[in-house]
Amino acid sequence: MPLMLNPNFHEAGRRDLRDYAPGDDFYQALIDAHRGLNDDQSLQLNARLILLLSNHIGDLSVLREALQLARDAASSSAP
Repeated sequence: MPLMLNPNFHEAGRRDLRDYAPGDDFYQALIDAHRGLNDDQSLQLNARLILLLSNHIGDLSVLREALQLARDAASSSAP
């Protein structure tokens, strides 16, 4: 299964007029999850979330592709 790069957020029973609306909802939930945490706690939350979602995806080829894309983006934006 290839890595999906197009918007793929959805919620059962919900119909949105815009593809990005559920993505906006996820972003807000992510920001809310970090609210009130210090920097170390925020880093721990991110690390745990990555592990939980990676386990849910389960496909190592997809995870390797995602890691490479994220690394490429990070290294191209480095000062």
